[in-house]
Amino acid sequence: IVKEEMTAIKAWREHLGHTQIDIANKLDISQSAYAQIEASKRPQKATKRKIADALGIRLEQLDI
Repeated sequence: IVKEEMTAIKAWREHLGHTQIDIANKLDISQSAYAQIEASKRPQKATKRKIADALGIRLEQLDI
């Protein structure tokens, strides 16, 4: 369930049991850079695709 204050990216990451550092490492970016992307209400589609791949989910699952 996505809470109002939570982005779909954050909800999926937490649901799957990953930390921000886990995903940042998979994306080869810093944790702080990942945190900014995760907090964004409208990340770019290419960025969302990379995150979906890192989480092991379909891109469409981030379009909540």
